[in-house]
Formats: sequence, structure tokens, C-alpha cells
Amino acid sequence: MLRHAAAALAVTLALTLGAPALAADTVPPIAYQERTLPNGLRVFSAVDRTTPNVTVQVWYGVGSKDDPVGRSGFAHLFEHMMFKATRDMPSETIDRMTEDVGGFNNASTYDDFTNYYEVVPANHLQRLLWVESQRLGSLVVDEATFKSERDVVKEELRQSVLSQPYGRLFYLDVPRASYTTHPYQRPGIGSIEELDAATIDDVRAFHAAYYRPDNAALIVVGNFDQKELDAWVDKYFAGIKRPAEPMKRVTAVEPPRTQPGVYKGYGPNVPLPAVVMTWHAPDAASPDAPALTVLDAILSSGKSSRLYDSLVYEQQVAAEVYSDASLPQQPGMVMAGAILASGKTLADGEKALLAQIARLRDEPVTQAELTEAKNELIASKLRERETIDGRAFAIGYALSTAGDPALANRELAELQAVTAADVQRAAQKYLADNGRMTILYQPETARPAGAPDQTPKPPRVASTKYAGPVVTLAPAGQRAAPPPVGAPVFPVLPRPAEKTLANGLKVIVAKSSDLPLVSADLTVRTGAAADPLGLAGAMGMTAGMLTEGTKTRSAQQIASESEALGAILSSGGGQESSSVSLNVMPDKLSAAMAIMADVARNPAFAQAELERQRSQALDGLSVAFQSPGQLAGFAAAPVIFAGTPFGHVATGTPASLPKISTGDLAKLHTSYFRPDNAILVLTGDITPEQGFALAEQAFGDWKAPAGPAPARIAITPNAKPRAVAIDLPGTGQAAVTVVKAAIPRGDPAYYPGIVTNSVLGGGYSARLNQEIRIKRGLSYGATSRLSAMRTTGLFRASAQTKNESAPQVLDLIVAELTRLAETPASAEELKARKSVLIGGFGRDLATTEGLANILGSLALYDLPLTEVGAYTGKVEAVTPGQVQDFAKKNLDPAKASVIIAGDAKAFQAGLKTRRPDLEVVTVSDLNLDAVSLKKAAK
Repeated sequence: MLRHAAAALAVTLALTLGAPALAADTVPPIAYQERTLPNGLRVFSAVDRTTPNVTVQVWYGVGSKDDPVGRSGFAHLFEHMMFKATRDMPSETIDRMTEDVGGFNNASTYDDFTNYYEVVPANHLQRLLWVESQRLGSLVVDEATFKSERDVVKEELRQSVLSQPYGRLFYLDVPRASYTTHPYQRPGIGSIEELDAATIDDVRAFHAAYYRPDNAALIVVGNFDQKELDAWVDKYFAGIKRPAEPMKRVTAVEPPRTQPGVYKGYGPNVPLPAVVMTWHAPDAASPDAPALTVLDAILSSGKSSRLYDSLVYEQQVAAEVYSDASLPQQPGMVMAGAILASGKTLADGEKALLAQIARLRDEPVTQAELTEAKNELIASKLRERETIDGRAFAIGYALSTAGDPALANRELAELQAVTAADVQRAAQKYLADNGRMTILYQPETARPAGAPDQTPKPPRVASTKYAGPVVTLAPAGQRAAPPPVGAPVFPVLPRPAEKTLANGLKVIVAKSSDLPLVSADLTVRTGAAADPLGLAGAMGMTAGMLTEGTKTRSAQQIASESEALGAILSSGGGQESSSVSLNVMPDKLSAAMAIMADVARNPAFAQAELERQRSQALDGLSVAFQSPGQLAGFAAAPVIFAGTPFGHVATGTPASLPKISTGDLAKLHTSYFRPDNAILVLTGDITPEQGFALAEQAFGDWKAPAGPAPARIAITPNAKPRAVAIDLPGTGQAAVTVVKAAIPRGDPAYYPGIVTNSVLGGGYSARLNQEIRIKRGLSYGATSRLSAMRTTGLFRASAQTKNESAPQVLDLIVAELTRLAETPASAEELKARKSVLIGGFGRDLATTEGLANILGSLALYDLPLTEVGAYTGKVEAVTPGQVQDFAKKNLDPAKASVIIAGDAKAFQAGLKTRRPDLEVVTVSDLNLDAVSLKKAAK
């Protein structure tokens, strides 16, 4: 996994000085059973009776490296097609059996494998096994589905690669530069040219070659009976035949790199140059893998990591640093890199990176660094095991990369055994100067005149002739029926307890798990709405600076003292609140909360730290201003809430951030960070008695200033609807947003509102995604969101699409908003969309962080904690009439604003015919501090 150590307002770091290393047995092992069917299908299962859910996953041994020559992106394309029809299931049935019953489904394509996974209520297990057997044994691969999903993949490529400032760097240039021979060099998402060249015969041949039982693993984790599971697996999977043809496998071997190389890449809308260095590395099963994993953590995990400490903090050469040593199935690569800070050169970045790589080779890492890295890695594995799907993923990933599922449990001890000498030896062996490839990434404007484009032309390859069997959807009367739904398994809801300390601090504690994890969230009831006039981002900077030094600890001391135990501490702010959050193992909670209390109560707001954070925030904005989705998001506040304390960008703007002083931060902190304006929530493996005692210990002597707590700010939006186009020339996609003010959280229509939103855009099967993605392939995803706050709210419907399709996508969003108000939703649709809400709420309750967020939000909005238990009933009680009424009163598209960010020349004319009031502002003239969104004329 690419690890980023980003410079940001919300800072993540790990806790406690000089603490001993965590024992590998701190993380409970995954107790699983394994068997193999005669057809070669491997089956793994792990029972967990504490959850009402079950995850079903199928991992196929086919990934992007297996794409045919001239058909890059095929494995990923097939990931999409696997959600369509089978012999007995019409297209989208998988969503009916997962999302519509309160579960979810998804899939991902890696270099070496493709995995499909679902989480559903446990009584739907048998049906999901039937579904997966259908996908494996009788998938329909037809021309219509192929073309539709190819269009969706193109939009995903535009969204993830072509419209992002560094999309081309990471998706295209890094693999292309790092390999000469092995198919790891090809982009997993493919290219538009190669996708367009494919035929249905190519697709059918690919499916026949790789989607077979002897190339698959079924993984089931959750609440089930083992004997029953075994019987169902035999019933649905044992009859699927193993093909006689041998499995196709990649045999290419990447030759060693014998001298350093340089690759120069360019892209549009690149605000800051970047440097990436890669080296060849072993495979995931190598004995050197644990040492490289620890090396990777030492390089970039947390604020005391070497790259962050040196490049971001000390030298201020980089805005962001990253490294990666997630080794694949076949020999892969290690990488390290940086997005440079404003004003820094590629040479600056190269020099700084090379110095840190040389340091790893030339001298052993310290014992403190070694301990910190191990503890972070082990704590990360513990968090992974907090969910049933996380445990299943751990098994599947170990199997698919290293070929050994037992590595999911064994790797903890292997990481713990790594020594400083092992890390140095690995650095010397794999990070040699003569094996380095350096990728230099710059804006297109930096390309020398006449310099050739290094992008290789897609190879022209003849299509395959497929003569095998073709499956079609059976007529309705001839389809096999899915198995019945079993008896429901009811969740055990947490029972929160609350208490107010003598100083006014409200404390909420809920024991929710026996897994050794605790979340602690301190929420202050004030956010960006309190920003002084002209100082957008001041409260966010105040919150973000909390971890940048206290009266007794410098920023570096906080990081270095705190990293040993893999706890996570972060601080940040939003429109209505500011927070300090902690996630840690319970036996270290007392020490961690002492640091949490220190950063919340005693920030230093040193001038040097403010300058550092300001510089990083401005660099971050320069990157965000080249992303259409983020631009549209920034514009929403000044468009919808103009003239109110919400009418500015909460994170600050290029004009406002330079004006903020340390005095402004200190004043805001003194005014609003006080116990009688705060809420502390503790969840996880902790009892109310323990939680209250720790709260008293850490915060009991926090004195409230004289006078009453600050008044809560009320927001009354009154801005007129607008249509705004932000022109970002050369970007690969347009972000289309329909947005308007909405109801507050305490409004009686809140539950009808969230059900209405679920019908419209709350998931894959909701109306917007059905119309925009599934039926027309115009976007990778279309969604909507109702964000209800204390005195107002915000509704947003959005999708990203190719620039020329922006007016069409806008039409579709408006049409669906209109239909919601004109025609009641059917009982069947409403039942499904309610299940989405209830299932998602239940999964949030199942994690310490999710539960803490729910309880903290209830307290922030002055709602009773009994809402946790009442949620399901209130959602179920919503009627079709209430949904229609909510849409009429609150989602009238004529009263909504439209914001579209993209390459305006492709959509401006079409948009103008729909919205004659259209305002167009180029990104270079954008002023988020002005209601007009435009810079003043000079």
C-alpha cells in the first residue's frame, strides 16, 4: 500500500515515548478452517458469533499482470462485468441481494488478483453463496454489457487518472518507468485506446481462461454454522467443472537494473513538481519482505518518520512524502518520493531523497525507530481485524500474494523479529544507486520545445477468435430461484453512559468490543463558523496546530515521544466543530490521553510552526485547485451560505491563510477550547467506570474561563440560486454538482429526509447511479448527500463525467429530483433504500471509531443518546408520502444552485442554454473569499 506522510491540517501520529515493542500476540490470530473441493476451489472460513453479519469473498488468481498484450485493463474491466447477469440472475440482481437487504458489495483489481466481496446480514449467507456460484459458473458475457461497462471504466480512468494532478504519475509513469519486461509495467486501469480495440471475443476468451474454480478461493467470515456452511458450499460450488486446459501464468522475468535511469513525465494541471524513485525488489514470499516492510514504515509512517521529519518538517523541501514496499506475487518494487513544496526544484527533491536512502544503507536505524515502526505495523493489523471483512481480506491477501494464507497470522511474529541489521542489509541489497530509476514529473508547460512524448503507442494486436460456450440469461420461467432467507440474527446495541464533570465537560462512554482498541474523541462545539471576518480557515488552523507543539513539547517532541505504540492522534476542524481524536490499545490509554489532553489544552502556536503549516496548506490548495471535484466542493459554501458565518471555505483560501497570525489562533483557542464547550466520547474495549475515571484524570483539572460558555451560532441561509462554471482548461473530466441549503438535524423531517436521499443517491442502486452510470455509462459514480447540521443543512447531488457530457448529466440529476417530488416511491424501492441506511448504521456501530462518531454527533446536536436504539424504527416508519413531501419542500431543483468545474469550452454553450444565468470564472481568476467568486479587476 502506498503510504503517504502528508503535510495537512489534520495530523496523524502515533503515541508514547520509549515504550517497549508490542508483542505480536497483542493481535488476536484469525482462527480459520481450510479445505479444497475436488474441482480445485479453496475454501476458508472463520466463525464470529458476536456479529449479526457475514462477509463472503471470492479471490481470483487473475490481475492486471495477466492482461493480454494490447488489452491492458482487461482484468479491471472484467471486475465490472462480474456484477451483471448470469444464467439465472438478471443484471443488477447482485445489488438486490446485497445493498437492498442492508449489506454492500464491491470488488478491486490488483496486479496479481481480483477480489469480490460482500457483507450482508448473516441470514442471507446461503443466498450469497448461490450468487457467487452463479458468477463463477454461469456469467453472461454479452456485447451490451461489455460496451456499457467499458464506458464506465473510461469514466473511472478520466476521474482517477486524467482529472487528477498526479494521476498520470502514479497510474502510468511510475510502472512504465520501473519495468522494461514484466507486465507489472502496464497500467491496471488500462488505456482508452486499448479498451476501444477490444472485442467481445477477447472478453469471452479472457473469462474462460481465468474465471475457473481451480483459480479461485472462497472466504467466509462471520456468524454462521460451520456444518451448514460446508453443506451449502458443496451444494453450490462442487458441481462447477475444472477446465481441462492448463492455467495461463505470467513467466516473464524482469532483468536486473544495472545502472541508474531517469524518466521524465509531464501532465496538465500539475501545480507542483514531483520526484519518485523506484528500485526492483523481491516478491511477497521473500524472507526479506518483513525487513522491507519495516524499512518502509521507518521511511514514511507518521510525523517522526524519516521522510516527513527531514523533507517536510526540517528542510521544507516537500509538501508530501510517500514510500511503498507492498510486495506483489512476483518480484516487484520499492518506491519513495515527494511532491515538492512551492518554490523547490526537482534537484532539491532528488538530493533530499537520496540522502535519506543513503542513510538507510550507511548506518543502522535506531532501536527507537525500529520499535516505533513495528508497533505501528502491529497496531495497524489489529485495526484491520476490527471488521469481519478486514479479517477475510487479510487471509485473501496473504494467499494471493505470498501463496500462504497462514502468513496473515505469522507475519506479525516475522515483523517483530526484524532487527536493525536486517533493515540495513535490505537497504544495501535493494536500494543501491545503480538500481535506481528516478521519475521526474512536471507540468506540460515545462516540456522542452521539440522534446518527444515518451508515452508508448498501444500495440496493435488482432482480436482473439473465441469458439467456446456462451451463456445467456434464461427465460424468466426457466431460471433457478435463489435460496430462501434464513432466520434473522439481531444485533446487540451498545448502551452508552454519560456524565458531566464538575468543569462542564460532557463525557460519554460505551463499551462496544472486546478487541483491544479504544477510540477517544474530544469535540469542541465550535468550528469554522467562528472564523473572524476575512480570516477563513483560522479555526481550522487553530485545531490543526494543536499537535504542532505545546507549552512543554515541541512538534517534533510530540511526534518522537508518541510514536511507540501505534496509537493514532489527530486534530482538525469543520464548519460546526473542532476535534482531537485518539485510537489506541486500552493498556496504553492513560498515557495516550495525557498527551491528548496536553495538545488540546496547552498549544503553543509558535510562529515557526504556523509558517510551516501555512506553507503546507497553501501547497495543498494549489494541488486541490487542479482537481474539478475539489473545486466544485470549495465553491459550495460561498454560493449557498453567502452572508452567513458558513459562507466561506472552512479550510481557508489562498488569500485568507497568509493573514492568519499566532495571536488569532491563541484568541480563538482561549475563547472556544474550554471544558464547558466540549464533549469527550470513549468507545471500544472500555467500561463506563474506566472511561469516567480516565476522563477525570486527563481533563478533570481543566478549568473553564470565567463567564458562560460561548453562544452557539445559528445559520439562516438566504442566498439566491446560482449557476457557476469554474473553467479548468485541460482537465480530463467535469464535476457536476447540484446543491442547496437543507434541514437541520433536529428537524422532524430528518428521517424522511435521509430516506429520500437514500432513494435518490445513497448507494450504487439508487436512482442517480442507475440513470447516470448503470444505464448510460456517463460516470464512474453518481451520488447525493444530505448533511444535516445544528441549525441548517446542505444537500448535494454530484457526478463526474467527461467534459462534453456535463450538460446531459445535469439534466439527469434535475430529472430525478423532479421525479421524486412528482411520483411516490414504490413500497419495494423504499424497503430496499431503508435497508441500506439501517445496514450502514449497524456497520458504523460495529467499529470503535464509527460508534464514537455517532455518539459525538448526537451530543453535538443536543440529541438524546437513545437515538442509537431508535434509529432503525424511525427509518422503518417513513412512508412513501413523506418521501414525496420532503422532495417537494426541500429538493426543488428550481431552488438549487449548479456548480460545474471542468474544461468549460466543452460544456459552456450547452450549460448556458439550460441556465441563462450562468456565471463563468476561470480557475486563475477564482476568488473563494468573494461572493462573486471572481478576483477584482485590476
